[in-house]
Amino acid sequence: MAEETNGPAPDADSPVVVVANRLPVDQVTDPDGSTRWQRSPGGLVTALEPFVAGRGGAWVGWSGSAGDAPDPFDSGGMHLVPVELSEEEVDRYYEGFSNASLWPLYHDVVEKPEYHRTWWDTYVQVNKRFADRAAQVAAEGAIVWVHDYQLQLVPALLRQQRPDLTIGFFLHIPFPPYELFTQLPWRSAIVEGLLGADLIGFQMPSAASNFVSLARRLHDLPTKGSSIQYEGRTVTAKAFPISIDVAAFDELASSPEVLARAAEIRKELGKPDKIVLGVDRLDYTKGIGVRLNAFQELLEDGAIEAPSTVFLQVATPSRERVEHYVTMRETIEQQVGHINGLYGSMAGSAVQYFNQSMPREELAAMYRAADVMLVTPYRDGMNLVAKEYVAARGDLGGVLVLSEFAGAAAELRQALLVNPHDIAGVKNQLLRALRMEPVEAAKRMRAMRRYLAKHDLDHWANSFFDQLKAQA
Repeated sequence: MAEETNGPAPDADSPVVVVANRLPVDQVTDPDGSTRWQRSPGGLVTALEPFVAGRGGAWVGWSGSAGDAPDPFDSGGMHLVPVELSEEEVDRYYEGFSNASLWPLYHDVVEKPEYHRTWWDTYVQVNKRFADRAAQVAAEGAIVWVHDYQLQLVPALLRQQRPDLTIGFFLHIPFPPYELFTQLPWRSAIVEGLLGADLIGFQMPSAASNFVSLARRLHDLPTKGSSIQYEGRTVTAKAFPISIDVAAFDELASSPEVLARAAEIRKELGKPDKIVLGVDRLDYTKGIGVRLNAFQELLEDGAIEAPSTVFLQVATPSRERVEHYVTMRETIEQQVGHINGLYGSMAGSAVQYFNQSMPREELAAMYRAADVMLVTPYRDGMNLVAKEYVAARGDLGGVLVLSEFAGAAAELRQALLVNPHDIAGVKNQLLRALRMEPVEAAKRMRAMRRYLAKHDLDHWANSFFDQLKAQA
C-alpha cells in the first residue's frame, strides 16, 4: 500500500488526472508470446484521451489482471498509473460490492442486492489505494476527474490528502431515489465519499436531484437547486448526459464495406421483409426477455410471421462469474430455442441469437440492416446502443423503440417509447414500428440525428470539464 501524502509528491506533475476502475489500455499477447498494451475500444477512452493526453495528464486505473501491477508507463501521450488488485480484491470489491451490491441497488433492485461486510471493507481498502495513487501523481492545484460507482469513496479520500485539488466525479449508471438508496448499510459513507468532489455529474436530472435530496435528508445539509453546502464548500450535482462520437460512427456506418456487409446480413437471413435488432451486454437490467416475450406474442397473434420478420439479438457475455448472469443466460437461450421450435421452419429461424462480442464494423452493419432497433432496459443510466443506432442511420431508415427508463429517452424524443413492464405496450409499439411509413420514420430519425450531432461525446466531456474548471 502507498503511504498517505499531504500535498503533491516531489515528482507529481500531472495537471489533469483521470481515475477510473480500468486503464484506457488492455494487455494483449501476440502469437509469438510477447505482450503489449493496446488502446481499449470503449467510449470513455475516446472521450477523455484528448483531455488527458493534450494536457500531459495521467490516468489511474486497474490493468484488468489480478496480482502485482506493472510500473507506471507512458502510452498515447498519457502517463498511465496501474493499480494492483489481488484475486480476493477482484472478487470482493469488483464482483462483490460493485456488481452484486451497488449495481442492482442503483438499477431499481431489478435483482436483489447482497450486502456483506467483507465486501464493503475491501471496497474501502481498494478506494483508498486508488486515491493514494491519484494523490501521488497530481500536480499542485490539478484537476482530478473520478469515474463511476466502483470508486465513490475516492473524492473524499483524495480531498483529505490533497485539499489543493479540484475534484470532479461522474456516475455512468443511474442513481436511485432516497427510498431505495437508504437500504444500503453504508449509505452515509457513500454520500460523504461523493461530497468530497466539487462537481458530481449524473446522466439524468432526476439522478442529480435524488442525490441532493439524500444530502439534505440523510445529512441535514443546506441545499439550493443543484448546490449543496458541505464543510465550507459548495458541491454541485448536475446532469451531463454522456454521448458517442457521432461523426465517427456515422462515417463508419456509411462506408462501402459496412454497407456491403449490411446487404450481406439481409441475404444471410434469407432476405426477410423486416429485421428487428437487439444489442446488449448480457445483463438482467437490459430487458432482453421482455422483447423476446413481445416478439413471441406477436407471432402467436399472427400479427407477424417468421421468417419474413426475423429478430436478431446480440448479447455480449458479461460477468460470467456471477450466478445471476449464468442463470439468466440459460433462461434466454431456452426462450430462444422455444420460439424457434414453435415458429422456425426449413426456410429459417424466427430468432437469431448471438452470445458473443461483435466488432464495431459488424455492429454498424447490423444497425444499417435493421428495420427496427429494440432497446428495452428496465433501468439504464444512458444506453449508448440507442445513440449508435441513430448515428448509424445516415440513410434516415429504421425506427427506434426505446424504454422510457433509459437515460437516452429524455434526449431521443422521436423514438417510440415503451414501458418494459408492460408487454402489451411493447407489442403495440413494436408492431407500430414494423408498420411505420418510411416518410414518418425518416422525419423521426432526422430529428434525432440533428440532436445527437450537437450533443456528441466532445460536448459531454467539454461541458463537464468547463463546469469543473469554473469551480476551481
